[in-house]
Amino acid sequence: MYIQTKYHGEVEIAEDTILSFEKGIPGFPDEKKFTLLSLPDQTFISVLQSVETSALAFVVADPYSFYEKYDFKLDENTVELLDIKGAEDVSAFVILTVQDPFEASTANLQAPIIVNVKTNNAKQVILNEENYKTKHPLFGQPAKG
Repeated sequence: MYIQTKYHGEVEIAEDTILSFEKGIPGFPDEKKFTLLSLPDQTFISVLQSVETSALAFVVADPYSFYEKYDFKLDENTVELLDIKGAEDVSAFVILTVQDPFEASTANLQAPIIVNVKTNNAKQVILNEENYKTKHPLFGQPAKG
């Protein structure tokens, strides 16, 4: 299927790459279908693009690429909602606020996006971790760990 995107123009995506957010994303409860699009020359940074709203896209990253000791526990409701059977089912992403210069960019470590890579069910989880911030410096280690 073809979709219009914020950063890539029109792109073709496979149906099996669509992530389903049953309850939407906080602030966007009606946006339930997204896909991850890679950025040129970027290994750890992607775009989480709404399938239905071209203007809605988030720059996301693999948090472990920047914060090796990033650690949190998922609540039972999330584990059940996403049908997570084990750690191998899970992939995590954090939303970035990109700044100029890039070194000033921040990551939202308090609300990671959790994806069951086997089912493509996803949810943005709000953590109750005091050491993680919504605007943590991208090139600084979090206090935890």
